[in-house]
Amino acid sequence: MQTRSPRVVGRNQEIDQLRNLLTATRGGHGGAVFLVGEPGIGKSRLAALATARALDEEMAALRGRVGALGTMVAFRPFTEALLALIRRGEMPDPGSLGPYRQVLGRLIPDWDDGTAHESGASPVILGEAVLRLLALVGRGRGCLLVLEDLHDADPETLAVIEYLLDNLEDQPIALVATLRSESCAAAELARVAAQRGSARLLELQPLQPTEVVELAAECLEIPVDGLPAQLAERLWHDSAGVPFIVEELLQEASRSGQLLARPDGSLQVVDGLRTNVPAAVVRSITSRTGQLGNESRDVLVLAAVIGHRFPLSVVRKATGTDERLLLATLRAGVAAQLVGPDEAGPDWYAFCHPLTADALLAGLTPTEQADLARRCANAIEELHPGLPGEWCPMVGELAETGGDRSRAGRLFALAGQRSFDEGSTGSAVNLLNRANTLLANDQDLGHRAEVLGILLMALSATGEFDSIPVHAAAVDELADHNLDSRKVAALHVQLSNIEQMAGRSSAALTHLATARALLGNDAAPADLAPVDVLAANLELARTSPGRVRVATELATRAAAAAESANLPEVACEALQLLGILARERDLDESIDYFHRARQVAEEHGLTVQRMLSHVYQGGTICLATGSIIELERARQQGLRIGAIPLVYEVDGILGQQAILRSQYGKAATIIDEGLEVTRRLRMGRAATYFLTTKAILEAHQGHRAAMEQTLAEAASRGGERASYELPYTFGLARAFCALLEEDRQLADSDLAQALAYDAQNPTTFHASGKNGLALLLGVLSARNSWPHFEVVTATAASGMRWNKQFVQMAHAVLLGRDGQHDAANAKMAEAMESASLYPMARHLGMRLVAEPAHADGWGDPIGWLRQAEEYFHTAQIQPVSSACRSLLRQLGATVSQRRTGSDQVPADLRRLGITTREYEVCRLLVDRIGNKSIASRLHISPRTVEKHVASLMTKTQQPDREALSSFARTVLQD
Repeated sequence: MQTRSPRVVGRNQEIDQLRNLLTATRGGHGGAVFLVGEPGIGKSRLAALATARALDEEMAALRGRVGALGTMVAFRPFTEALLALIRRGEMPDPGSLGPYRQVLGRLIPDWDDGTAHESGASPVILGEAVLRLLALVGRGRGCLLVLEDLHDADPETLAVIEYLLDNLEDQPIALVATLRSESCAAAELARVAAQRGSARLLELQPLQPTEVVELAAECLEIPVDGLPAQLAERLWHDSAGVPFIVEELLQEASRSGQLLARPDGSLQVVDGLRTNVPAAVVRSITSRTGQLGNESRDVLVLAAVIGHRFPLSVVRKATGTDERLLLATLRAGVAAQLVGPDEAGPDWYAFCHPLTADALLAGLTPTEQADLARRCANAIEELHPGLPGEWCPMVGELAETGGDRSRAGRLFALAGQRSFDEGSTGSAVNLLNRANTLLANDQDLGHRAEVLGILLMALSATGEFDSIPVHAAAVDELADHNLDSRKVAALHVQLSNIEQMAGRSSAALTHLATARALLGNDAAPADLAPVDVLAANLELARTSPGRVRVATELATRAAAAAESANLPEVACEALQLLGILARERDLDESIDYFHRARQVAEEHGLTVQRMLSHVYQGGTICLATGSIIELERARQQGLRIGAIPLVYEVDGILGQQAILRSQYGKAATIIDEGLEVTRRLRMGRAATYFLTTKAILEAHQGHRAAMEQTLAEAASRGGERASYELPYTFGLARAFCALLEEDRQLADSDLAQALAYDAQNPTTFHASGKNGLALLLGVLSARNSWPHFEVVTATAASGMRWNKQFVQMAHAVLLGRDGQHDAANAKMAEAMESASLYPMARHLGMRLVAEPAHADGWGDPIGWLRQAEEYFHTAQIQPVSSACRSLLRQLGATVSQRRTGSDQVPADLRRLGITTREYEVCRLLVDRIGNKSIASRLHISPRTVEKHVASLMTKTQQPDREALSSFARTVLQD
């Protein structure tokens, strides 16, 4: 008789939910289900049922399981699932994934060209890559991804799952995950996902007595009423409704002869089935392994010491078992339903249920288990020199079980270092914390300090700052035990860096001062280089007058020391900082620093640093000349290595350059795509930058309401980052919008605010008006004269191409004001050449400079105004177009009547007889400004405005000006 049920019993509701999930997924609307419960409750059976149903319906079905090592192996279930695609020949064309193919090299070794671990891809970026791949796999048919045993999952795997959960709704992807009902990070993720509605949480309850009877009848292939009452009662009592235990009890009863089949097909119970739980399971498994023989039993017990999954090669090496006995043991184990092949690979087997391994270990004493663990650890080290991949943490686990804390600590430290280098920072923190604990009493202080230093770096990468006081105390303890002062100083540098990242600059400076004191006056340059780089960054964040000079001196010293001492990462950081600092005084020098940093990174294989330096270099060239060629090359390099965050950083810059070039359609495409992806990837900094850029796009088209709405969203989402970009929002967005509204006073105010924010929180942005537009408006209003002009033009930033056009226009106005007409004309010609890349700014400059040029008798003000009027009319920037026409009339030039203006008047207002000019006045009434301000913007007299207001009140039947303003607001908003 069989003792395994051919169907799932007592889970009809859960099966219906899984069926509905698969149906929706085939229609392109995916989702997720978490199956949660104690061991043996039936989670894996339901997952297997979902897989079978998906395959029956011709869906793609993938499965991955977290290994017994849990947090030690990042992304393991995804790797297992995706490798199955390759083995089955179902992997889509990698080319269709674009840059995400390189990102997936972290999960698919066949796709790793050596850059997968260097691309800087976070779990969120990996999540997007997995999402895109599964969407391709499931296109037109749906895809089921089953992830099992998430209670042991690493932080990076959970981060990818969280990302998938948030983005499955419109994808043909179903996710089914299993985990135990215990306190763990995966359980919290499942709970939160269920609360948000991004997943269903199905907590599997024990079977009811009637369901236990039904399950037993299915197992024994008899009618429900044919199950002896004594057997039914004992099964319910001893199993507590857990299906696996029900099946184990039946298996044991059948094998032990307590359950016999009569000739008529009915069952007879012998000896009363007196067993206990969980001892019943232990007894069942012990009984079955005992029938295999002592040697075979010893093989399986040693395999259980390795874990729920085990490699045959290690078992063979550790036991000394010959090939024939090992294969015979496996065949017998499979027949006894104790073990089965594991999908991870041909050398791996797994116990059929976690309780099987636990039951085998229950008969061992701690000493016996420790001895077996040491044998397994030695076997793995002999078979896999260097312990690559998951072998390292596996041996660490076994060494700890074997009682060798020092060996375990070193192995966990090595695994943690590798995880950190690969970007799996969450797993690195777990491993290094474990190593740090195991090595607490180790006599090798230098190694303890090294492990603590790596742990501090990992903590800074994950933003886990709460434990810093504990680790600071550990540094003091190492110092008290006479650790070399240079190593103590290096730890204080790490503490300073993490305090800086946490926003605690005072604590950061304290640790930095301690490091300097420990190093002393005779410190080697190599020891001081990391200190100086960090000090330079801290100095740059201050608002002291000499901060740039001091930061430059520190970074220069650090770069020289790092290059001579072969510290490439420190050298790159120092050179990049010097490049940023040099932008203010010498653009060529700045570009050279970034070029040197790029060379250092290339020489030492620092892929991310190489691309970052390339982006800095390309950005500075763009600022200097307006050329975006190097930026586009850097972007292509980022696409090749899968450095998605840096690619979107470049896209943000390219989007802004498209705005300045008046390529508004191109800019909108870049911004919309960038916003969609960076929001989904939760790249807060990049998303805020794209929002700010979107506001600039709206401002440069004169759309104030849209601009203000976008800036409000950026401020609410950006936090400190939004305040960092305030100079941009006022200088490049609001000020330009005011100029396109012909509100010079507001533009002056916005630029003054931009300069004030820049003084409070200096940024590395150089196009916010400080070195260009603000100077021009100041010269036009006669606030700025030659002395101020000389101060501004003494900076390299004034020579950047975007700024240079405004500086040259200001220069021309000052020359014309002094009567140097030929020089003014020549300088204006230079300005027009500089502005050739920027159509809107070029024509706005013509409109602004025309008035003083006419007043001072130089240039071609009428020609400039005609060009500007044509441009802004075509661009539908009515206030500037209208101002140009008014100025042309004032200069005595003929002005052709624009007949298309009436088309801009809403139909409801046209039916009231409202003219184009009245509509222009009506639009300005929304802001409740006075007649003089309206007259200034429209270049008409206040008396004319008064007449238009009176006419509007009559035509709209509004009793007073306040009512008319409210009417205008309502109509225009509608």
